[in-house]
Amino acid sequence: MEDKILIGSHVSLKSPKYFLGTVEEAISYQETTFMFYTGAPQNGIRVPLDKMKIEEGLKLLNENNIDIKNVVVHAPYIINLASPKEETFNSSKEILANEIKRTEAFGCQFIVLHPGLHVGSGEEFGINRIIEGLNSVLDNLDTKVIVCLETMAGKGSELGKSFEEISKIIDRITKKSNIGVCMDTCHLNDSGYDVSDVDNLLNEFDKKVGLHYLKAVHLNDSKNLRGQRKDRHENIGYGTIGYDTLHKWVVNEKLKSIPKILETPWIDDKPPYKEEIKMLLNNKFDNSLK
Repeated sequence: MEDKILIGSHVSLKSPKYFLGTVEEAISYQETTFMFYTGAPQNGIRVPLDKMKIEEGLKLLNENNIDIKNVVVHAPYIINLASPKEETFNSSKEILANEIKRTEAFGCQFIVLHPGLHVGSGEEFGINRIIEGLNSVLDNLDTKVIVCLETMAGKGSELGKSFEEISKIIDRITKKSNIGVCMDTCHLNDSGYDVSDVDNLLNEFDKKVGLHYLKAVHLNDSKNLRGQRKDRHENIGYGTIGYDTLHKWVVNEKLKSIPKILETPWIDDKPPYKEEIKMLLNNKFDNSLK
């Protein structure tokens, strides 16, 4: 069904089933898309692709009418293309290049990347460094994978906290067909944007960046008031953004074909994604979730 809402969550990938287990978990939450890391988020150490049970996972996706092209990969946090340290910068490029190759091997087209932290070297230096790093990686790869810069909350020295910063990066990327954006509702709120007026926000993004660059959405409530730059996710409807606003993001016509991914906190050591997705699709807030 082409008109189904693309909604899912971050799903783990672990032995012994690897990708097959990831797909099984996503299906158990009744998801139509999902996001995963191809290994531990904290490092670049990776299990070889031939052990990942990719074919088995793809077969199960196909049987459940989930298009792998709508499934999102997240790059590991250890990547920091804005780093002033040569060692960090070079290892970040290596890890990203490897992750792009792995993303392609799974059949996915999107990999979400935190732009980077300038760690005291200044915003201008950091942005130039990100541009240099991305161009270095993308210019040396023959790939259709799109690196999606995530909108950040602006905590510490995070870059990508405004549409202007994202635009500065994209403007100087050589292979523009390989670059995109992932909006995070919690991060947008925490960096100072009003996420309650979805159309107005998307119009502003269209003017400053270009709506055609928007490839994914992280759908999260926030524990913080707007503009606090703290980046603390909350469960759907239990934070300062609220259920009604997040539901508007789910049903907005401009976001229809864009994967919407929940990264909300677990409740009582269990993922709440099945319940949260159900209430977003049924348009009925469940106040007994936590």
